[in-house]
Amino acid sequence: MTTMQKMMKAVIASEPGGPEVLSLVKRPLPQPGPGEVLIRVTAAGVNRPDLMQRRGAIAVPPGVSDVLGLEVAGEIVATGPGVPESRMGESVVALVSGGGYAEYCLAHAGHCLRRPARLDSVSAAGLPEAAFTVWHNLFELGGLTPGETVLIHGGASGIGTMAVQLARATGATVLTTAGGAKKTAFLRTLGADFAIDYRSEDFVEAGRRATGGRGVDVVLDIVGGSYIERNFALLAPGGRHVSIAFMEGAVVPIDLTTVMMKSLRLTSSTLRPKSVEEKCRLARAVERHVWPLVEKGLVTPPIFQTFPLEAVVQAHRVLEDNANMGKVVLTCA
Repeated sequence: MTTMQKMMKAVIASEPGGPEVLSLVKRPLPQPGPGEVLIRVTAAGVNRPDLMQRRGAIAVPPGVSDVLGLEVAGEIVATGPGVPESRMGESVVALVSGGGYAEYCLAHAGHCLRRPARLDSVSAAGLPEAAFTVWHNLFELGGLTPGETVLIHGGASGIGTMAVQLARATGATVLTTAGGAKKTAFLRTLGADFAIDYRSEDFVEAGRRATGGRGVDVVLDIVGGSYIERNFALLAPGGRHVSIAFMEGAVVPIDLTTVMMKSLRLTSSTLRPKSVEEKCRLARAVERHVWPLVEKGLVTPPIFQTFPLEAVVQAHRVLEDNANMGKVVLTCA
């Protein structure tokens, strides 16, 4: 690398706060350690955990860069000990623990997946966080199978759009919620069987009508708070409730009688604290189960808007305002 390439642009939060605390700074290029690769970033996805980190609501794990960003697409330009040099030049996407909002980013080699041939780097950058999250939570933990019915809250989000498409592609009946007629219409184009406008409809009643009173087999919830009791009401006997975010609050009273009488199962997970080994396992599962659907065009991350790295403040504001239908992506080249 030339002398000019030894520094890179990166985005950090100068202090906890709103989007305005995001700063573009110069940082030395990170050097890959054992099992790692250095990726020249073409594009990086923007996710709600980034907003939470910026606000100070979640702490950066020990040893992780303070540069924001959990998913990237780009090219491997350096390899660390234990990684074959033959991987140099690969076009990949990667789930990372941090550091994605930068011109270069470290990733564990096992957390990288080849970029699907039919996607450009911008679209591919919207894949890792959503694909890992949805596969693990909806299918591994939630146990969704063909012929079952699922309710996906926040359907127009990056996670939601991935969940709607994957559930539909694997033969489930898909109910989803979103705010406003524009978003519900958009979700129908992605394959949702029933798109419920939570602003004008009671999703419990709408869900009961859609299922002939039976209820749904799985709920994928991002809201928490008052939604929990209502989700339980809509779940069919033997239903599974999967929580992946708590926009309305994580501490809620639960009537265990309902859980007992319906034989419900409650589960939840988040990616960032998982071990290197578990993320490697998930990467291979996603590559085996999700990537073929992407290659066939059955699953595509819809890109709502792109921003250059220098406009990261505007990118965060889009998510903050819940304005997006699909992914918001930062471009670095």
